[in-house]
Amino acid sequence: MGNAEVGFWDAVDEIRGRDNRFRREAYGFVMAALGATVQGLPPERRQDTATRHLSGQELLQGVILLARQEFGRFAPVVFGEWGIASGEDVGRIVFQLVESRQLSARREDSIDDFRGGGELFAALTANLDFGPRPADERMSREPGTKG
Repeated sequence: MGNAEVGFWDAVDEIRGRDNRFRREAYGFVMAALGATVQGLPPERRQDTATRHLSGQELLQGVILLARQEFGRFAPVVFGEWGIASGEDVGRIVFQLVESRQLSARREDSIDDFRGGGELFAALTANLDFGPRPADERMSREPGTKG
């Protein structure tokens, strides 16, 4: 059976048999983020195969957006559990999927496309409202009051 005939999860299991640094769920999440990011493109771009192709930075932003929507403030914890610590790790997952023929890449695409987009964990939590922390609550009370 050729790689093109291997189902997605079978391909992920083969990848993880060679390199198990990323959890199985991470591969499914990257594919979901890819689909969501493509669906969010303007219709004229989405319909043209030449312009529908995402850059590494576009996909990385889509991964961050979906993670924030799905996991909120727990996104860094989830990514940590999955073994994803950087944009480059997302790129490694993408290129493992390319090598297994689950995704395609252009000749000019590179793992470097996923670098330099800022620190991943900071991007996952930027501008999220975490609400007051217990220590902040205590400090905001006036001295001598019970709360």
